[in-house]
Amino acid sequence: MPQTTPTAPASATPPLAPPVAARQPHSMTHHGVTVTDAYAWLRDPGYPEVKDAAVLAHLAAENAWFEARMAPQQATMDALFTEMRGRIKEADKSVPQKDGDFLYWIEFEDGAEYKRWWRRPIGSADDGSADELILDEVALAEGKDYFRLGALSVSTDGTRLAWSVDEDGGERFTARVKVIATGEVLPDVIEDTLSGLIWVAGDTGLVYSRANAQWRTDNVRLHWLGSPASDDVELYHEDDEGFRAGAALSANEQWLILSTGDHETSEVRLVPAAAPLTAPVVVKAREEGVEYDVDVRDDTLFVHTNDTHENFRLATAPLADPASWTTLLEGSDDFYLTGFELFRDFYVVEGRVRGLDRIEVRYYDDPARIEPITFPEASYEAGLGDNPEWAVSALRLSYESMVSPATVFDYHVAEQRLETLKVQEIPSGYDASAYVTQRLEITARDGTLVPVSVLARKDRVGVGPLYLYGYGAYGIAIGPGFSTTRLSLVDRGFAYAIAHIRGGDDLGRKWYKDGKLDKRTNTFKDFVDVGRALVVQGWTQAGRIAIAGGSAGGELMGAVINSDPDLWGAVVAHVPFVDVLNTMLDETLPLTPGEWPEWGNPIEDADAFALIRSYSPYDQVKAQAYPPLMVTAGLNDPRVTYWEPAKWVAKLRELKTDTNELLLKTNMGAGHGGKSGRFESLKETAEEFAFILWQLGVPA
Repeated sequence: MPQTTPTAPASATPPLAPPVAARQPHSMTHHGVTVTDAYAWLRDPGYPEVKDAAVLAHLAAENAWFEARMAPQQATMDALFTEMRGRIKEADKSVPQKDGDFLYWIEFEDGAEYKRWWRRPIGSADDGSADELILDEVALAEGKDYFRLGALSVSTDGTRLAWSVDEDGGERFTARVKVIATGEVLPDVIEDTLSGLIWVAGDTGLVYSRANAQWRTDNVRLHWLGSPASDDVELYHEDDEGFRAGAALSANEQWLILSTGDHETSEVRLVPAAAPLTAPVVVKAREEGVEYDVDVRDDTLFVHTNDTHENFRLATAPLADPASWTTLLEGSDDFYLTGFELFRDFYVVEGRVRGLDRIEVRYYDDPARIEPITFPEASYEAGLGDNPEWAVSALRLSYESMVSPATVFDYHVAEQRLETLKVQEIPSGYDASAYVTQRLEITARDGTLVPVSVLARKDRVGVGPLYLYGYGAYGIAIGPGFSTTRLSLVDRGFAYAIAHIRGGDDLGRKWYKDGKLDKRTNTFKDFVDVGRALVVQGWTQAGRIAIAGGSAGGELMGAVINSDPDLWGAVVAHVPFVDVLNTMLDETLPLTPGEWPEWGNPIEDADAFALIRSYSPYDQVKAQAYPPLMVTAGLNDPRVTYWEPAKWVAKLRELKTDTNELLLKTNMGAGHGGKSGRFESLKETAEEFAFILWQLGVPA
């Protein structure tokens, strides 16, 4: 397990110069090409334990330099934090949702970083007298530098609760079980879980997946309540090291669905939830490039698959012959079918049309009957919320836009009517009419139209600073949603833009495919072309654009500052995936084999090696001027290992020809997501925004 190492105490005398990492000879040869890496030593040889004195000393020195350079911005950070916190309702609760015999909800108390989980019996008074606290995150997190709740699952009979927690950011969760009525924690302890917790066999067993030594979930396991975890039964083991295995319950809770897959191929098995030791039935044997997921209603299997169209179709099959798929909803170039949910009397399909969310209610007995749910704005994010029950007459929905705060609706199916249950409250005040949002289309260099969502104040005058966000990987769409934190920039004259670049699946599966593997550089070019077009259109000026991205979005940041450094005025790269070539060449790392379908396998493929090397931000650092750059890392991060940003910053310090700020902050007690807690995480956003204001010369 990664070691949580405290940051070295601040020196009484701030450092006068940034740390310079030692250069140590290191090289590797693949496909006849030798690549040198003078900073390879920053990877602790004992990883995932990080104990090497030289490595820790260097990270501590970088943190000290970060603190010294950011110290004059403390007043700005404090002001930003106060603003951001003021937009959060401190004492808040979710809309209760019925599940079986109870209503469930969560609450935050004033000043609390974490939430409490509550329930009360159906039909009881809403006066607090029947409220029952089922899990107290505040108590569980007390005294801990990091706390994250993973899974939480109430037994079918409502008497017991299974939950899991991560206490160092390493994303290995420990699961426990308790009796809700008494609070008694049972002796069952399951270490290293990385999944949900599913009650089966009449609440006598829990199904889960465990992270192996390489942080891969290659298994689905069954824990019998009251037995030691060492006796747990492996229901399924995945032999392909690039695949990940997991489990879920069917909507009617009668079937255990065992799934395995990578980024482009999947395979599903079914097991009766009441008899989990029954031999699994394979729905359809894996076929390279074919993805599918399933659910069950009565004797019919519903299948969501890309086998005949890249934007997926919905098919059905008899349970007795699960591989015989008959189309229910054809794949479409216009409608990207992202998923579906089954209910007793109807089913719901979700997707996107030209990048905007669409939800449709459909009926088993009348396939031609389609009821799209309409929303009040032209550009928004919407989706199914928490709908735990099989027999429902109303659907819980979530909704927001760049100007509309998060809203919870119930959609009454028979009446085709939206009922507003809750609108996100902003205590310090918010007037949506003061802002305007636009959806632009930017022509990329190859003629492709790239959507861009923009938010600004209506009273913004002339050319000003702009914040441009991008991700562009794994088929993850970045929707035009709401954020209270971004108001701190927009209210200071920034326009805030989201570039819906290729590599995400914003415009369908083809949009994703056109930004991966041998088309990966489209992602970077799209982002640059969006930035340049926003200059031409008068939103901003070259050098007045702040850009930010994390993880694969951090890779994006590294690529575009190598290619177009003069365009950007400030850059923030969170846990950036920048050492792409070295990581994809190291199959011992947790994620690497499963990532080859996304990036290519440079071990076996010389062309993949050459392409990745041509854009990998670390490998392409060169002697040129770079914009001001703030980089973050997490010592316990299993996704983007800490040494990637550390090596990148070291190489930038060596080669860059400018005197612009270059700061690295490594969180020594957290992982990929940064600090935990709803307010502590705001401090990191305040740091980012303070850095941007400082570098662009915008008054705080």
